[in-house]
Amino acid sequence: MDFNYERKNVYKEADGKELEAIYDYAEGYKKFLNASKTERDAAKTAEKMALERGYTPFSFDEKLKAGDKRYFINRNKNVFLIKVGTEDIAENGVRIMVAHVDSPRLDLKPNPMYEDSGLCYFKTHYYGGIKKYQWTALPLALHGVVMLRGGERVEVCVGEDEDDPVFYITDILPHLASEQASKPVSKAVSGESLNAVIGGLPSVGEEEEKEAVKAAVLRLLNKKYNMTEVDLQCSELCFVPAGKARDVGFDASLISAYGHDDKVCAYPEMCALFDSEQSPHTIIAIFSDKEEVGSDGATGAQSRVICDVIDTISASFGVNPVVVRYNSKCISADVTAGFDPEYASAYEKRNSCYIHCGAAVSKYTGSRGKSGTNDAGAEFTGWLRDVFEENGVIWQMGELGAIDVGGGGTVAKYFANLGVDTIDVGVPVLSMHAPYELISKADVYALYKACLAFCK
Repeated sequence: MDFNYERKNVYKEADGKELEAIYDYAEGYKKFLNASKTERDAAKTAEKMALERGYTPFSFDEKLKAGDKRYFINRNKNVFLIKVGTEDIAENGVRIMVAHVDSPRLDLKPNPMYEDSGLCYFKTHYYGGIKKYQWTALPLALHGVVMLRGGERVEVCVGEDEDDPVFYITDILPHLASEQASKPVSKAVSGESLNAVIGGLPSVGEEEEKEAVKAAVLRLLNKKYNMTEVDLQCSELCFVPAGKARDVGFDASLISAYGHDDKVCAYPEMCALFDSEQSPHTIIAIFSDKEEVGSDGATGAQSRVICDVIDTISASFGVNPVVVRYNSKCISADVTAGFDPEYASAYEKRNSCYIHCGAAVSKYTGSRGKSGTNDAGAEFTGWLRDVFEENGVIWQMGELGAIDVGGGGTVAKYFANLGVDTIDVGVPVLSMHAPYELISKADVYALYKACLAFCK
């Protein structure tokens, strides 16, 4: 027996067949990413995939039975995929996997439209933790919904097709940027300056209009969507990077894309549920919303919806839901910071997670003295280690970064607060929260195997 611990590189451990499986799996993941830029998009994609696999809509009034496969879409942004197993849920609880599908972006302000110096703009309010300078001089797409008078709902997606126009936030040229360059990087671009150009062609009519470009854009919006400016107050529209997921490196071993955090975990947990048809466990896979801004609201992980779902399952079998929650197990599937040698001082090398080294387990997150975290117990951590080792899962354990450098959290604590044993298992990410993040194909496949082992 080797008494020392040493990380394994998934690519080094893979034979030809496994390597082919890794690359094939990545193709499905890229398609999911490209179709799921926002949480609304991800919910639509998940519903489509669930229907293709025989899942039917969930009802809080129904009595479930073993073998049932249900899906529940909460307000178009929060997804529950449910497979009812054969084992006693009072004794064994349920297996829960949860990942969030919201990502940092630029939301429109309630009154976003204005004209200045011959250009028309949308004003934005950034969502989640971003480096604001990264969102300038970048092709952007507009996603979301607008509610018209009378309850008509209009979906908007502009900038994703090759023939679509894109949108753009300007930056000052280096020749005139001496004042900007003298500022700290966090203040070089202000939040109020993240305003996207949406038009420049003035309207032409018999009477000259005061804001001719804005008027022309409003006419275009009215013609295409039947909307007026006031309808923007009843919308959820956001700008996201317009590009698709792309392979990185001559060997195509990595993927650059918007929204790896946290769809790189959402996709494997969903696939693992779909591929666990014969498992005796009752399994719930969740796509959560609002994680990037605190998990509040009706679609966030702090809402009562998860308890309502567990209560419904428990009532179907005449079981106390408190007992079910107490005996349940949960993987909070969220990304962690991959060790970046270009910024090594932000990490502690022995306790970091590394690209290509498999599923990343984080016993705790938080900041400073583990503030604001679920710190998973030794018993549950040891149980999960045994499950992974018995099923050939390559995994590693680490922290988000060096102590007191920063910190962060996941939804794990909200599920642990319900009395459910919970631990974070995800994928290491480079350039987290940037418009384009970087992950290893090997790691997303390792997480799929980890979720599959947890389900089976």
